[in-house]
Amino acid sequence: MLQQNEALKKSIRKRYRMARYIMYKETLVDVKEHIWTFIGSFFGIGMIGFLNSNHFTAYDNLFLIGSFGASAVLIYGVINSPFSQPRNLIGGHVLSAIIGVTIHKLIPGEVWLSAALTVSLSIVCMQISKTLHPPGGATGLIANIGSAKIQQLGYWYVLSPVLSGVLILLCSALIFNNMTSHRSYPKNKQWYRIWKRRYR
Repeated sequence: MLQQNEALKKSIRKRYRMARYIMYKETLVDVKEHIWTFIGSFFGIGMIGFLNSNHFTAYDNLFLIGSFGASAVLIYGVINSPFSQPRNLIGGHVLSAIIGVTIHKLIPGEVWLSAALTVSLSIVCMQISKTLHPPGGATGLIANIGSAKIQQLGYWYVLSPVLSGVLILLCSALIFNNMTSHRSYPKNKQWYRIWKRRYR
């Protein structure tokens, strides 16, 4: 019993030290890193808005959905987080968008019920598919509580703004998060090494 208690205490101390190190590392002030974070997020969000600004007014730009702002925080500011990786970014948003549109079509009149079902199902589906990306829940929610124009898009909402916007954010992250030797995105670059061996 004493050995189990000691092992548990040792495990808790180890996890605490690791969490403290990660929090410390993520909050270090490194001007160069902050500049690249700013440039990447500015370019990603700006590009989505710019490409669609000719079609909609500033207050009716369907392609700049709020969850992209939260994704930008993750993929440009906390690039080593599991939630920030490309699989999570794309899968989380797309799965949640499909669920959001489907639930809205099945339960169109009860916003409280469709919103609760959408977010809950999105979380579980992201967990099962290993694509957990917190802003994805907001993407699904927007399909239910967004403007009439967003709701009229139906399943087109999944392709654009969601998938097209996410791909723009991802391309921007791949470029700007690899501009310095201190930043490396995505965290696991095994896919890049395989591609390099096959095609180069």
